[in-house]
Amino acid sequence: MTAAHGFDEATKSRLIETNGIDIIDESERTAKPKDLFWPWFAANVSVFGMSYGAYILDFGVSFWQALTVALIGIPISFLLCGIIAIAGKRGSVPTMVLSRAAFGVHGQKVPGVVSWFLSIGWETFLAIMAVLATSTVFERLGLGGGTVTKIIAAVAVAALIVVASVLGYHTIMKLQSALTWITGAITVVYMALTISHIDWSVVQQIPSGSTAQTIGALTMVMTGFGLGWINIAADWSRYQRRDASNAAIIGWNTFGGSIAPMILVVFGLLLAGSDPNLRGSIGNDPIGTLATILPLWVLIPFWITAVLALVSGAVLGIYSSGLTLLSLGINIPRPAAAAIDGVILTLGTVFVVFFAENFLGPFQSFLLILGVPMASWAGILIADIISRKAPYDEMALFDANGRYGAFDWVSIGTMVVATIIGWGLVINQFAGDAPWANWQGYLLEPLGLGSRSIVDGVEQWDGVWPWANLGVLLALVLSFVVTLIARRDTIAQQEDRA
Repeated sequence: MTAAHGFDEATKSRLIETNGIDIIDESERTAKPKDLFWPWFAANVSVFGMSYGAYILDFGVSFWQALTVALIGIPISFLLCGIIAIAGKRGSVPTMVLSRAAFGVHGQKVPGVVSWFLSIGWETFLAIMAVLATSTVFERLGLGGGTVTKIIAAVAVAALIVVASVLGYHTIMKLQSALTWITGAITVVYMALTISHIDWSVVQQIPSGSTAQTIGALTMVMTGFGLGWINIAADWSRYQRRDASNAAIIGWNTFGGSIAPMILVVFGLLLAGSDPNLRGSIGNDPIGTLATILPLWVLIPFWITAVLALVSGAVLGIYSSGLTLLSLGINIPRPAAAAIDGVILTLGTVFVVFFAENFLGPFQSFLLILGVPMASWAGILIADIISRKAPYDEMALFDANGRYGAFDWVSIGTMVVATIIGWGLVINQFAGDAPWANWQGYLLEPLGLGSRSIVDGVEQWDGVWPWANLGVLLALVLSFVVTLIARRDTIAQQEDRA
């Protein structure tokens, strides 16, 4: 399945990328580690990052605890993405194909399905926020933020995302490098115009939370940032030169993904901590709420930049979800796969914007449910990557009779068990908005970590540990340790095969 065509400037400038999940030809692998900065920075420089300041404080922690959570959780989560990006350099194929080395060629479909749903969820969420932000800004400008505006915004946002993702890798890389400067500049302007809203005397009076509340906030931050992208991390490194430094790949992934969110979250902590009303409104319309404290003259530039930043993140998601769809055995061209996911994104956006009463609660519940198995998958793949000393046998990644086999039952079993345990240690934090997710947390009461009750028809948890969502971190760490030990000999045998 090696690409048959050579690579030159004409190929690089081709309008539509023809590579799907096929092996990238050596002549096309010209990217450098520093090139990874652009997609990761552009996708994470959105002012939406400021909203996480409110989300963290909602765990009941102080500013200093929240600051610690942000400065630790964000870079660590993107560091994990960087480790998985090494596999892209070693194997020349997307993340979910590389994962076949750990799960088997057919066994990989188990985490592949979860990854596809997670990517679809993220990109739809970003599109929804872009539409809601458009409505809020236009309403404040007196231009009407009702149904017509939302319809036009939904169509325009979906079209931008789908077109860019269909065009493919080279177009996206150029787009991201341009958006980095635009979104970065306007974000700085936003901070300059809103810094007067910060009241340090109010911020420092926020009471401290418990260890469990701090761990819960840390889990949310890691899931919302790096762990939310981890299933696509190698998609952007498969064009790297084979002699590229592993440390450089990890470093540029980590730096590009985390530098903007760390700054934005800290600023968001100061804003949300200063204004309880602002903090309370962010849940329903994060970006639109942040726009309400801006002067009217800057709303249009702010809106354009915010939407472009959200589109930037969604483009990465839909491009990779298309690759994941192909890795599941759907035999269609890559642009068609991206287009299919674009249709799903559009329908999801329309449903949530026009018919759902609340989207944040159900989305967070959905994200946490998928976050547990994805954390387990990440632990397995990270352990697999750092245990390998040789490049992948790329052809064997497509051959169930090859060295990686059809199914790796150790990896599959580890993921299943870690997920079952993990789901038992997380709770649905939006029980009123998403009662369909209240089945989680079944291990908390038996372990004496909390108690469940029903108040006015809504499930509630007593105690501090249920809110820590220990299951996500446990699934990650447990799967990593088990894989590191249980699959060591298997990996050695795979690499010894001729």
